[in-house]
Order: sequence, then C-alpha cells, then structure tokens
Amino acid sequence: MKGLMYSKFANDYDIAIQNNIYNAHLERPSLQAMLPNLTNKHVLDLGCGSGVYAKFLLKNSAKVTAIDASPEMIDIVNAKFGHKLTAYTQDLSLGLPSEKSDNYDVVICPLTIHYIEDLSLLFNDIRRVLKAGGCFVFSTHHPLVDIEASLSGDYFERELVTENWDTIGEPVEVKFYRRSLTELFDFISQANLCVVELSEGKPSEAMKDISPESYNHLSKNPNFIFIKCQPIA
Repeated sequence: MKGLMYSKFANDYDIAIQNNIYNAHLERPSLQAMLPNLTNKHVLDLGCGSGVYAKFLLKNSAKVTAIDASPEMIDIVNAKFGHKLTAYTQDLSLGLPSEKSDNYDVVICPLTIHYIEDLSLLFNDIRRVLKAGGCFVFSTHHPLVDIEASLSGDYFERELVTENWDTIGEPVEVKFYRRSLTELFDFISQANLCVVELSEGKPSEAMKDISPESYNHLSKNPNFIFIKCQPIA
C-alpha cells in the first residue's frame, strides 16, 4: 500500500525521519540492536523508504539490496547511494519474485508489514531467499497500540485503519492494517520461520534531552514490536 506520505511527500518524509522521536530515537536503535555483525553480509532491506537503514547497512560493510513499493522512495535511495547498492520498486504484497533463493544472510523489514493485508506471500518468500542460518528482523505497530484505533473493537479482527499523521509537520492521511499478535505469529509459523528474539523497543538515551516527556512515556509504554526470526531447518 503506497500512500501520499511515501509518494507526494517522500522528500519531506525523508527529512522528517532523520532525527525524530519515533523513527530515529525509538524504532531504529531498537531494531538495529537485534542485528548480527553485518560485515560482508548480503542484506535485503524491505520497505527501504528513503534509505536510512541502507545508510546504516553500508556503513557497517554490508552488501545491500533495497526494495520499496514507492518509486519516489527508490529515486531518493538511488540519488543518495547510486552504485553502492541495488534498489528497485516492488509491491511486497506480491512477494519477492525477482529474488533468488538462499541468497541473503539478513532480511530486514522496518515498519512496513502493517501496510500489507495478507503476509503469506511475503513471509514465504523471505524464508525462501534466506540462507541457512540467516535471520529476518522486522518491526511493526504494537497490537496493543493499534487496537485503540479500532472501529470494530474486536482485537482479533484484521482491520484497515485510516489515521492522519503529522510526521512531516502537517496532517497526512495514512492507511494501514491492524492485526492481532496471534495472526502475526500464525504468518510466521506458516512460513516455516521460528521467533528467536522479541523486543517491545527501548528509547535512545538522546531522547531524554530531545523530549523528556516522550522518553518518560515510551520507557513505560510500548509503541512498536520487534521480532527476529530464523528459518526452521
């Protein structure tokens, strides 16, 4: 699902997430803490956005392939990094048809799966492209946070949610899918993946100075959930 935030406002979004509270000082340090040593590893960056993770991966000596549903985001990534990585547009709800099997040491998917209604194709293809002993690390909205936006009030119902986010300094409509933890783990197990680590995130120490109120809240309340999986032999 590609909304205005990641198309029309792609450049504004890129600027906004460089040092903001939820992306730069909660999501990224929490997911990066779950990654293995990346030196000379082949990493697939799914939902790569404007390339903030690609920059981190390249800095840590990884070989990077970056994919996003938004052509505007891929244009930004190519403008930043050019020949240093491979980047292309792909609707992730259709899986990874262009990717070879047993090809990646690490697959990451930061804050992307909530835009996909049915995760079956994607998760099965992630399992397919991972090398033996590789890992898949992803983040998504915490189900206990998303239920607050539910119109049905049924935690176990998968539900399309529409909200206005002020990420770029003005309200932009964003649509995403809310799902239960049970359903998420069903998708993982059906893809023959095993959860080896789970985190509910930890704000960076720098957030204390940037926004003490946010630091206090996010130290006591979850906002995202972070999961690390490995292929079952």
